[in-house]
Amino acid sequence: MSENQAFDWRSIIENKEQPGADVEIVVTKSPLAPDHDPEIHKIDVSDRRMENTDDDIRDGAGMASVEDIHIDEILRMAVEKKASDIHLTVGLPPMIRLDGSLQPLPFQKLTAQDTKRLIFDTLNDEQLKKFETTRELDFGYSAKGLGRFRFNVYVQRGSVAGALRAIPTQIPSFNSLGLPQIIREMSKRHSGLILVTGPTGSGKSTTIATMIDDINDSRSGHILTLEDPIEYLHRHRKCMINQRELHSDTYSFAGALRAVLREDPDIILVGELRDLETIEAALTLAETGHLVFGTLHTRNAPSTIDRIVDVFPHDQQDQIRVLLGNTLEMIVSQQLLPRLGGGRAASIEIMLGTPAVKNLIREGKTHQMYSIIETSSAMGMQTMDRSLADLFRQGVVAYEECLMRAVDKETFARQAKS
Repeated sequence: MSENQAFDWRSIIENKEQPGADVEIVVTKSPLAPDHDPEIHKIDVSDRRMENTDDDIRDGAGMASVEDIHIDEILRMAVEKKASDIHLTVGLPPMIRLDGSLQPLPFQKLTAQDTKRLIFDTLNDEQLKKFETTRELDFGYSAKGLGRFRFNVYVQRGSVAGALRAIPTQIPSFNSLGLPQIIREMSKRHSGLILVTGPTGSGKSTTIATMIDDINDSRSGHILTLEDPIEYLHRHRKCMINQRELHSDTYSFAGALRAVLREDPDIILVGELRDLETIEAALTLAETGHLVFGTLHTRNAPSTIDRIVDVFPHDQQDQIRVLLGNTLEMIVSQQLLPRLGGGRAASIEIMLGTPAVKNLIREGKTHQMYSIIETSSAMGMQTMDRSLADLFRQGVVAYEECLMRAVDKETFARQAKS
């Protein structure tokens, strides 16, 4: 075959049943090549000099099997790549989330038997029994030399699947996270309700862990946490810290919160305000002189207020607005965006429980809150759109990404150009 003949790669016919087998490649006429008769050549594709593409890895072509691999080996690879999440599901190789994007690890596609074995190897008898009964399971998993992971096990299309969130071994500081100073100042309060909100994977647990760790370094007291599962492990320093995990240390958030007053706490962390009983108990504890931290899956401060109030029956909502108005100290709403050059950056909205904000809560006028936040920047408040505009102007995040995440796109566009 002469050097100026060209391949029509669409004519490749692969023998998929025998990896490394000969493949027939038909060399067809190219308009750039001289006239010639088509020839058939055979090559051995076991000698592949081309690097695997993302599609190759996603398909598992030529990749290692997980048949004899423990899940810790997959986790080790994910930790080395600094992934935030690991996913195990049938039909794909183990997947990781890196800087917000899902990417495959270099393994073959997982079968139903693979995912079941990998996941069930991490469960004890009690966890296995619970999963087989409920088809849902949350727990904390520790891998020697790697750290801790929040593990969620579920069933999809009749097959076992799992999602793991990597939990850093060291609790980050305010400076390393780039959190505004006002958040640190507000965490020094001795009573009231502080909420951190945002979508899944936005760093809510990390922000609260940083606040709790700062309190632990600055004053004495009893910190009690209720989590599902325990994520960051806190040590006794100036504070005594007791961490309770749902299902292993208590059977419900509401039940644990009802008993918490007998445990003499000063500061209480509720991992997630997920239902009426939990929210009502948290508000009551904040009203009785405790500092209460909690999280919700809401996008911004006004929607957080509406979510809390709407959980209750209509005839109780006025009472809850008054209670919330009396206790709220701060709402921090955040989301993580891909940083230009790699990594992720946090966009943060902050609303403080000023008298003007508390009055709007009591009167049910959440739609007017943004005007107060925008005019109270000197106090440390900021809207999500202002934070996004700052990230764009500082060259941290691309304009299109910020625009897509903005609450009000017109407001963001105006602030980004100012």
